[in-house]
Amino acid sequence: MNHRTSSKQTRTAGLLLGLGLGGFVDGIALHQIAQWHNMLSAKVPPVTMGAMMVNMRADGWFHAAVFMLTLMGALILYRAARQGASFPPVRWFIGLLIGGWGAFNLAEGVINHHLLQLHHVRDLPMHVPAYDYAFLLIGGFGFIAIGWALTRGQVQNGIAGETR
Repeated sequence: MNHRTSSKQTRTAGLLLGLGLGGFVDGIALHQIAQWHNMLSAKVPPVTMGAMMVNMRADGWFHAAVFMLTLMGALILYRAARQGASFPPVRWFIGLLIGGWGAFNLAEGVINHHLLQLHHVRDLPMHVPAYDYAFLLIGGFGFIAIGWALTRGQVQNGIAGETR
């Protein structure tokens, strides 16, 4: 396997795994544990059993989508390993995971919270706009910056993560 392909595969895998895991954290922590919102709670407030069923189905499709991202990342990482790829330092790979998580938060926050208004970070019992902006700033831009910082200083020497 050529080293450029190896580096690209591990980078892609790390970002996809970060996107997927970020989606799982969002769904588990905010939808299920905190119960601050559901996927459609701004459009279909879960005040009746029928509305709750609609929201739970949408949450299920959301989890299916982030599962697919996670699975794709795992399969790309597996393929790279089978082809003899060198693995990056753990700091670099964690940076990719955090950066992918931040990219998920940024995209999901802009699209679902602001553009489509499907739900907000805190819809239940009422919408608190400050949470949406904090989510974008800290969970989006902040996580991307942390991920970027963790991958800097890791000079790529033709092999993913090999430092000079």
